[in-house]
Amino acid sequence: MPASRRRRSRSFTGTAAAALALALLAAPAWAANAGEQPAADAAAPARPGELRICASNVEAPFSEKGDTGFEDRIAQVLAEAMGRKAVFVRSDRPGVYMVRDMLDANSCDVVMGVDAGDERVATSKPYYRTGYVLVTRTDRNITANRWDDPKVKEQTRFALRFYSPAEAMVKRLGRYEDNAAYMYSLVNFVSRRNQWVQVPGDRLVSEVAKGDADVAIAFAPEVARYVKTSTVPLTITVMADDFSATEGGPKIPLHYDQSIGVRKDDTALLGEINAALEKARPQIDKILSDEGIPVLKPNS
Repeated sequence: MPASRRRRSRSFTGTAAAALALALLAAPAWAANAGEQPAADAAAPARPGELRICASNVEAPFSEKGDTGFEDRIAQVLAEAMGRKAVFVRSDRPGVYMVRDMLDANSCDVVMGVDAGDERVATSKPYYRTGYVLVTRTDRNITANRWDDPKVKEQTRFALRFYSPAEAMVKRLGRYEDNAAYMYSLVNFVSRRNQWVQVPGDRLVSEVAKGDADVAIAFAPEVARYVKTSTVPLTITVMADDFSATEGGPKIPLHYDQSIGVRKDDTALLGEINAALEKARPQIDKILSDEGIPVLKPNS
């Protein structure tokens, strides 16, 4: 896994981790006319007037069955701005596999939410920028935004996703060993050796809401929806972009420009997407706002 980012795609989400080379019901009205193909291996060749979107069934809140993920919704308005019909080519594999197993295999043509400059693909102009956040109970009045703030360092239980800058932060704080059993309990003690094991965003938030975790550290889009809908008042704070895994070591980014990825030779499609992003900007901004994602000023 290159040391250049976060997730993905997604699970390294700014999940990213780019930086981290630590390792690897019904559809809503806006989706009523969207086509959907059930699995990557069953995908048909692209037809004129369609935009084939690589999508996961198990990557909420980004993408999920019924096209209710916020990236599904953004893909929908993007296709409309391009004068195309959105066709979701879905897989039951996590989003981290979308490029290798779907885009590169020509099962679909675009991957939503990759880091700008992702070396595996050609990336569009960023359509939003966000970062890692701290999620705490509002009644605890933790207002820190730095990983090494005393109010963060003094906490004893951290909820986080594996293979992420959050994991590196907890190690840097000297809390990893103390939290190891708790963190593995979040995935029912399934080993992550040679497999992709992750903690869902809703679980991170519910752990804080219940008081089982003092703080959750996550990429904002992973948790924003659940913070917004929590019945327990929660505070989400964007972290300062100033973290390194070792004293004086290279910086691990905590803020990321999010783009759309296409195959490197698909320059015509990339140009079409860039033009459509400008046209669809108001709708995209509304989707992000409705999701509760804190948005930063684009950096690229």
